[in-house]
Amino acid sequence: MHSYQEEFHPPERLLLGPGPSNVNPRVLKAMGAPLLGHLDPAFLRVMDDVKEMLRLVFQTGNIITFPVSGTGSAGIETAMVNVLEAGDTAVVGVNGYFGDRMAQIAERCGATVHRVETEWGYPLDPAAVRAELAKHPKVKAVGMIHAETSTGVLSPVAEIAEIVHAHDALLIVDAVTSLGGIEVAVDEWGVDICYSGTQKCLGCPPGLAPVTMSPRAEEVLTTRKTPVQSWYLDLSLLRSYWSNTRAYHHTAPISMIYGLREGLRVVLEEGLEARYQRHARNAAGLRAGLEALGLRLFAQEDARLNTLTSVRIPEGVSDTNVRGTLLKEHGIEIGGGLGPVAGKAWRIGLMGENSKPAAVLTLLSALEKILPQEGYEVAQGQGVGAAEQKLGEP
Repeated sequence: MHSYQEEFHPPERLLLGPGPSNVNPRVLKAMGAPLLGHLDPAFLRVMDDVKEMLRLVFQTGNIITFPVSGTGSAGIETAMVNVLEAGDTAVVGVNGYFGDRMAQIAERCGATVHRVETEWGYPLDPAAVRAELAKHPKVKAVGMIHAETSTGVLSPVAEIAEIVHAHDALLIVDAVTSLGGIEVAVDEWGVDICYSGTQKCLGCPPGLAPVTMSPRAEEVLTTRKTPVQSWYLDLSLLRSYWSNTRAYHHTAPISMIYGLREGLRVVLEEGLEARYQRHARNAAGLRAGLEALGLRLFAQEDARLNTLTSVRIPEGVSDTNVRGTLLKEHGIEIGGGLGPVAGKAWRIGLMGENSKPAAVLTLLSALEKILPQEGYEVAQGQGVGAAEQKLGEP
């Protein structure tokens, strides 16, 4: 019998990698609801709910605030193609894999891109952004990653926004690994375009990219000289579908939008501040446990994400052996390094549903069993004990 002739029953996993994360059961239930047409009046109410809740989570009043049909990378593409035209100048902060992706997409839009390179593991330096902007008379947009998924580093958005606006440029911010787990204050910080993904701190499956666009950016979109390069991601067309006009654009992923609606309800029921504190507390417990095992954290100490922790792989320890054993014997997924840190770092996500003490302690307990098999001796219970102590602090 061919495997495709049998029902597929995926194994239960604890997804502690860089995403996707485990999904709230309420979200899965919502996604199983009966389908509606994408212009059905009942579904249009669902769309309105999603827009309203996304504004609360992004902390913005922007009219253009809705999910784009696609994963987080569709968010990057949406942000770039809507405001950049051939011949424009853009500056992009690159302090990891996804900053590099943002720069590549800006180049594909025909823009001249100047990169502000920062060593992996460190946040984007506002002074370096200021220095780069001073070199170019007309910069259309500056792109940066708020929470760099490849390194576990947080960069200072509000400080950089002031510099960018002093040069009359737009600020584009990637909040894929921060929205819903670390504060993202779009209006207060002065962010012009911000995007995220549903599969991390929002507790939903991958498939949608929430996007928000300020009136300043909307004016740039409206007055551009050429059509947006991507018909599918053209916010001026999508705006008509998500507004009261309800102009047909594409068939929306109905079930995913049901799921996002429920995921956002879960976020707001908990409360943003409580959610940020939960992610901070559990990340502190994980870091304490890892360090008690003698492991060295990768990201700069004062710029570490509470949603994703990067840790250096000890000398002589096999990346693939440890991650393979975690998956096969313990049902736990963690991420490997990307780019120059491939094979040199692990990335451990505690996002949304998975930011909880049980996840921290389960992972540390498994590492205490696996690492000695790689010749890296640890005292049994030391990591778990340090994490429990940290998690128990008021």
